[in-house]
Amino acid sequence: MTSLATQTAMLTKTVHGSPAVKQEQARVLVLSPHFEVRQRLHRTLEALPADVIACSTLAQAVEVLSRQSVDLVFCDEHLTEGSYGDLIDSNYSGRKFPRVVVVTGTGEWELYFDAVGDGAFDVVRSPWHATDVEMIVIRAMREETSAPSRKIG
Repeated sequence: MTSLATQTAMLTKTVHGSPAVKQEQARVLVLSPHFEVRQRLHRTLEALPADVIACSTLAQAVEVLSRQSVDLVFCDEHLTEGSYGDLIDSNYSGRKFPRVVVVTGTGEWELYFDAVGDGAFDVVRSPWHATDVEMIVIRAMREETSAPSRKIG
């Protein structure tokens, strides 16, 4: 069986007939009050070129974001002190606001539309496939010229 990294290399070797763009190392923050979710996401992300930071509270995440540049945040739909929306709405004063991916157990379309409308980059349903998480990271890193996640309207 080939590794996830090898599968990624094969998948991204050519994109529509052109050579693949070299994938940068992403700095990813995982925010979940659930140890199992943080651990599983960390294991999934460590197969990628990613530097992973894990937090269990919104306060910890805001502290990390105030000190470090982060490209992407995987945030649990429900936090002990709020929700993903509180992270998106936080008064973050860093260099650039990271893209936020909402992690949910429901996979309901209404949540997807609400989350994206609130400024989330994407939504991933738990349990997820490693390739789903990987493609979100690749897409987030390739869309670097787009505006960062922020509330629409």
